Amino acid sequence: MRKTGSKSVDTLFDFAETVVLSVFVVVFFFTFVFRIANVEGQSMQDTLYEGDRLVISHLLYTPKQNDIVVADSQELDTIIIKRIIAVSGQKVEIDCDNAEVRVDGKVIDEPYVKSDGSFDENYFSEEYYNKDKNVYEYDVPEGYCFVMGDNRNHSTDSRVIGCLPEEDIIGRVMFRLMAGNDEGIGKVE
Repeated sequence: MRKTGSKSVDTLFDFAETVVLSVFVVVFFFTFVFRIANVEGQSMQDTLYEGDRLVISHLLYTPKQNDIVVADSQELDTIIIKRIIAVSGQKVEIDCDNAEVRVDGKVIDEPYVKSDGSFDENYFSEEYYNKDKNVYEYDVPEGYCFVMGDNRNHSTDSRVIGCLPEEDIIGRVMFRLMAGNDEGIGKVE
């Protein structure tokens, strides 16, 4: 026959074990599977806003066109959040006269872009300008991505810094955990 005090101690140990295991699981997931990132600045408006908290993941991730990623930009010496426009082996052409972005010769559909129908040429490096075609051209090398912010006239991105190494990508944005603009939790596309 067990004593009453022993049952209370067993219950307390079971509770402590459950708490420790729960903390371990949460720490494991947010260290190796998911991470939290905060949006700073306006380069991804109207998709993401200053103060948004994002859940990102790098687990089994292969960069692909249209993904929103968080990266450690060595060129800018800061963490950036941008949209992948093109991946390894693709060619990007940006026509400032028509505010069009072409990948491999095809104009991409970008309903998410915040723009007045023009590009501010201050966000381009002359290194990539082809004066014969009157476009900016970028060839995406193996192991790199071409990224741009959705708020094109307020985003320092691959147009200036060149292509982003895939190894600098911290993770793909999975969903918005908390919105700075009061839109709430939701999947980010």
